[in-house]
Amino acid sequence: MSEILAPMGGKVIEVKVKPGDAVSEGDEVVILEAMKMELPVVAETSGTVKAVNANNGDTVEAEGVLITLE
Repeated sequence: MSEILAPMGGKVIEVKVKPGDAVSEGDEVVILEAMKMELPVVAETSGTVKAVNANNGDTVEAEGVLITLE
């Protein structure tokens, strides 16, 4: 199991995956807004989405777990 973490604190603009989705290394899974910039968060490994821990509009902290993969 692996986790996709927020690289910095910010607001979740869009969650692009849901539980059960297959993702490949490099796929965009979440778009964050931080310091007035949009920041795509990508999967570092391939896997299946087990849990989505952030919703559109949520504020997240740096290193917060956004997605859990299995």
